[in-house]
Amino acid sequence: MVLALPDDAYAAFNSGDTAWVLASAAMVLLMTPALAFFYGGLSRQKSVLNMMMMSFGALGVVSVIYVLWGYSMSFASAHTGESDILGIFDNPFSLFGLSPLLESREIGGEELYPIGGFGSVPAIVWVAFQLTFAVITVALISGAVAERMKFATWLVFGGIWVTLVYFPLSHMVWGGGLLSGAENGFASWLFGYNADEGAANVPPIDFAGGTVVHINAGMAALVLALLIGKRTGFGRTPFRPHNIPFVMLGAALLWFGWFGFNVGSEGAADALAGLVWVNTTAATAAAMLGWLAVERIRDGHATSVGAASGIVAGLVAITPACGSLSPIGSLILGVIAGVLSALAIGLKYKFGYDDSLDVVGVHLVAGLWGTVGIGFLATETGLFYGGGFQQLVVQIVIALVAVVFTGVMTVIIAFIVKPMGWRVTREDEDTGIDETEHAETAYELV
Repeated sequence: MVLALPDDAYAAFNSGDTAWVLASAAMVLLMTPALAFFYGGLSRQKSVLNMMMMSFGALGVVSVIYVLWGYSMSFASAHTGESDILGIFDNPFSLFGLSPLLESREIGGEELYPIGGFGSVPAIVWVAFQLTFAVITVALISGAVAERMKFATWLVFGGIWVTLVYFPLSHMVWGGGLLSGAENGFASWLFGYNADEGAANVPPIDFAGGTVVHINAGMAALVLALLIGKRTGFGRTPFRPHNIPFVMLGAALLWFGWFGFNVGSEGAADALAGLVWVNTTAATAAAMLGWLAVERIRDGHATSVGAASGIVAGLVAITPACGSLSPIGSLILGVIAGVLSALAIGLKYKFGYDDSLDVVGVHLVAGLWGTVGIGFLATETGLFYGGGFQQLVVQIVIALVAVVFTGVMTVIIAFIVKPMGWRVTREDEDTGIDETEHAETAYELV
């Protein structure tokens, strides 16, 4: 039975903030097609359509699921007042289909609406914004299994994974669960709870998705790359990007959409939103330069693909930290992210796993650094700013919990889906997954 919302779930909304969050939701939605271009360009010609379809497939499957039970699993208790399940997820049926969020109520002679996010936008608008985060998190994983995974298996995996991994982690971090600053969260247990502030004395910081999106997707990508195995010819055949302009177009659109991702997460059009915009740009630019410097020193050339990848690494790293750092701190965070990710992408050859498009090297590594780096660089609580060690401890713990939770759950889901078959045949892989899975080719050349 759907629960009725209490009166305190209703409030007047701010039209300016609402307009900004709606615009941000549209920008973040654009990021998934942008990712399709980015990943598609990095793929070989015979697999570009499949790579792009994996992003579009995630857009379809996750959007439907999010409307039905995804938002409810992530944020229902914030609206209904009911208890969550062990601090891990909310009741998937409380807001099933979102109907309770659509009705206004007259309170004190004023027509009020259910409010979401930070209390200034209608809940249904916050649903739209959060939906786009769930979509792109699943789409990010696909880069690790390029050119060899069955499309039907991918869709089923995506639906199960977003339900059992993404929604619980979203609740734990953003919905008042175990990894939030709530009274029942681990940070309150470690360093105390401030009842006046309504949060842990040292709350975990994940402004826009370092744990929920990037560590989550990067760890799932690593698990799938290990379980599914390498592409035919890995380590012997050069897998060259077939369309570098696609890669750079995708990176440009991702950078644009990321302003919705980060700045929109403030939930308001205010001064902090302006700081987040500046920090996002500063870190991204510095990361690109850091990546190019590594390429120049190591390989003798600064490449277009390196510039695009450095952009993404910077965007990933600043995502959890963008509301807590100064612009100078963002430059430091970004350049380190670019260097770390540029070095990390070579680990797949050292350890023998085929992370096709470097999801692990970019999203997991930069996501971990961005989350942990807050403990050093946060202007109020960071170690380098006199804040002590507590924030660093909290950030390390949420990063480790995200890694372990996602890793274990992804392994379980992988074995659930295994009877469908993960891989296309070797013959189909050699022919090209575009032709065998979709009966199409990207380019009809005479």
